[in-house]
Amino acid sequence: MPDEEHHGIRIHLDRILAERGMTLTELSARVGITVVNLSVLKNGRAKAIRFSTLSRICAVLGCQPGDLITHDTGSP
Repeated sequence: MPDEEHHGIRIHLDRILAERGMTLTELSARVGITVVNLSVLKNGRAKAIRFSTLSRICAVLGCQPGDLITHDTGSP
């Protein structure tokens, strides 16, 4: 992955969905974001996320942004 930026940001959407017993499709419908865009986020391929999107995801999942996103301090 030489062209990809290594930012150390980790997305924990898969874990939170499993804890809530919710599918990506259900989250997509409840948040109003396509499954494809949520999949890009879940798989760590997103380059950015709007605060309004993050807020809707957190509201539906009943979590805080820090539950969903962490920074790996061992990465540059």
